[in-house]
Amino acid sequence: MSSLALLVVLLLVLVVALVFGGLAYLGYRHPAMREPLVIGLSGVALVAAFVGPILTR
Repeated sequence: MSSLALLVVLLLVLVVALVFGGLAYLGYRHPAMREPLVIGLSGVALVAAFVGPILTR
């Protein structure tokens, strides 16, 4: 694996962590929506659904 590919993977992991954290915080601040962990994991699954086919290409 080249260093550029490793850098892209690292940045992707950071973006996914930020999406999870942001959605979990949103769920924490507005508890009527859902549980924060479920909202965060749903966001991560959504990002994975978009990025997965791109990475396997």
